[in-house]
Amino acid sequence: MLVCTADPKGVCVVEFQHIVVAPMHGAFGAEVSGFDAGAPIEAAVAAELNRAFGDHKLLVFRDAVTSIERHKHLARAFGEAQIHPLFDALPGHPEVIQFMKDVDDTVNFGGAWHADMTCLDEPPAASVLRILEAPPVGGDTMFSDMCAAYDALSAPMKAMLDGLEAIHTSAKVYGPAGKYAQSNAKNASAVRMDGMVSNNHPVIRTHPRTGRKSIFVNRANSIFIRGLSLEESSLILEFLYQHAVRGEFTTRLRWKNDTTAIWDNRCLQHYALNDYHGYRRVAQRINIQGDRPA
Repeated sequence: MLVCTADPKGVCVVEFQHIVVAPMHGAFGAEVSGFDAGAPIEAAVAAELNRAFGDHKLLVFRDAVTSIERHKHLARAFGEAQIHPLFDALPGHPEVIQFMKDVDDTVNFGGAWHADMTCLDEPPAASVLRILEAPPVGGDTMFSDMCAAYDALSAPMKAMLDGLEAIHTSAKVYGPAGKYAQSNAKNASAVRMDGMVSNNHPVIRTHPRTGRKSIFVNRANSIFIRGLSLEESSLILEFLYQHAVRGEFTTRLRWKNDTTAIWDNRCLQHYALNDYHGYRRVAQRINIQGDRPA
């Protein structure tokens, strides 16, 4: 049976045979339903999920992933899991990390605009996050499209940025003086602060599947643009940080228990809002292996 999604004018367009895709409000993103994650996902379903992912960059699943095994089934439909180099995984599940903000914590995990682990030589292609326990109010996540942000730059700015490289490091977040070391947040099952990682990546990267260019620096990981003076680098990075998260590039996700989302870490940034003090939020995440940005 063919199923359809509505285009921006509300017209039903036949696209998928195995899943239902409903575009979200905002600049991008879609909610997906109509398939079973209770067993390894069949190739035909996985192909449609990946096509929808390429179209929308952010896919949200409500109540389809209700266990760690279902979480793993869904993640495998998008690629090979990447083992996190700085977190200890859940026992028996080497690809799964867990973190939470407890009722007495004041700092949350992911509470600044960023892309995940861009300090790695091969940052994750995608992140698959499941919320096990959502606060009754607050705790939304904002996402911003770095392809749209790049497209909105002037031609001279694009020409200047193309070919530049930035240094990315884990120290700003995970180092001895980083954000999590200075907080009381019980964010992860275990965070190793001694494994500092740094790599150089293009300021403007090209998506390996779509060929689109996007801004690839973020406030949590990037520290310096090579070849520039400190003042020049700081001014350009600050401009890009602010430009990249303008409202017209963003989408907002409201979580509920057993909501799972996968986002394209190569061309999106995200920001977990910290507006639910006094409530618990528990999440589990699987990263999908990426490639070296180019």
